[in-house]
Order: sequence, then C-alpha cells, then structure tokens
Amino acid sequence: MQVDDKLLARLEKLSFLKVSDDKREEIIEQLSEIVTFVDNLSELNTDNVDDKFAMNDDATFLREDTPHCSTDINESIMKNAPLSDDGYFVVPKIIE
Repeated sequence: MQVDDKLLARLEKLSFLKVSDDKREEIIEQLSEIVTFVDNLSELNTDNVDDKFAMNDDATFLREDTPHCSTDINESIMKNAPLSDDGYFVVPKIIE
C-alpha cells in the first residue's frame, strides 16, 4: 500500500487535522515508510509460534489490593493549600 496525496487528504479528514503544504511530501514519505515496515511484518511466518508465548503468571508481580489512608499525606497536602476546610480545598465559586 502506497500513501499518496489522496490518502493523506482522507487521513486529514478522519483525524480533523490539517497538514501544511510545505510538510505534505515529508509526511507522505514518513507514512509510506511506516506502512512498508508493517507490510514486512505480515510476511513473517508465525505458524509454529504459540500465541501465548509471552503470557506468564510470573511475568508481572501483583500486589494485594488493600485500601489504606494515611492522614500524614492529607495533612501535608492541605497545609500547602491557600484555603482548606475540614480536609477539602476551598476554591472560589465559578458557576452561579
């Protein structure tokens, strides 16, 4: 698949972006390189590769998800706030 000006115009429309005229050729060239690289990946023979070869329960350390609250953190944050009351930030009213 080759990226051309017509495809770039479609990508601009889909992404709600505008590529400046002086950058169009550079963007087309870069997108073409990316598409060529991805096309090369599709040529790899993965018939004998297990689709779960990287999945392992030991791969990521999981910690116990236990909720906790440290009042030290809350107090240190609140003492740096310009205004606070009962553990909450006091801010000016902006909506009537």
